[in-house]
Amino acid sequence: CSPGVRTGRKKMAAPMGEGSPGPEPGAAPYGNFPNYSRFHPPEGRVRLLPRGLLRSLFPAPARPLLGLDVGCNSGELSVALYRHLLGLQESKGSLDESAAGKDLNLLCCDIDPVLIERARQCSPFPASISFAKLDIMDSSARDSFLSSYLGRFGRSTFDIGFCMSVTMWIHLNHGDRGLVEFLAFLSSVCTYLLMEPQPWKCYRAAARRLRRLGRSDFDHFRALAINGDMVERITQILTKDCAMELVCCFGSTSWDRSLLLFKSSASNPEGRSPVLKNE
Repeated sequence: CSPGVRTGRKKMAAPMGEGSPGPEPGAAPYGNFPNYSRFHPPEGRVRLLPRGLLRSLFPAPARPLLGLDVGCNSGELSVALYRHLLGLQESKGSLDESAAGKDLNLLCCDIDPVLIERARQCSPFPASISFAKLDIMDSSARDSFLSSYLGRFGRSTFDIGFCMSVTMWIHLNHGDRGLVEFLAFLSSVCTYLLMEPQPWKCYRAAARRLRRLGRSDFDHFRALAINGDMVERITQILTKDCAMELVCCFGSTSWDRSLLLFKSSASNPEGRSPVLKNE
């Protein structure tokens, strides 16, 4: 993996609602597209992640690991990440020897109750992957719900968080302040954070789609001061304002989005970074 941030300028394939034609494109103002995984398949992300990632980050966990997936849609990517990180084969229900004992409990949330219900019905791991309808920007509901979940494990934070193509929707709907608050919240509850920020061209495309539908523009779009290279801007916020460090950029997907791994600085008092190897 590369320790730097890679930004590409190639054309990206876009899903319905993120650039390609389809019924009512752009009609999901929070990114809650019903067929998202058809256009941005989970394999496009998980193939970039080392199979031994969890073992590198947590070589000797004393307890089951806890993960938080924000904006999980209908759960296809959540399940793919779970399989990949634990070394599970699609056709098997048991862990590979190399991943034995590396149990992961994953809490996945989305603002759309229909997508969450579909995720629950289709989940192959109902005992270890939980799906919940949650507005992550509603601090009172969020804090109460997450505290209750973490309390079941005697924990106050998650070991790893996933934020896959969610930052743009938070930014467009809640503005610069909302984006900063969102990133600050994630950094406060996750030791590691895997991010896939949308580039600025996706913002412009989302705004154009709303206009084509004859709808009002996103409330905050024209007033956003945080703009341009969003990978760089989000990295700056997390590293300068949220006490996180960039551990690794795993490269870019075929639709030109970088996968970035951050780590809470407070969780690594000796200043050591894990050695990440592609396996």
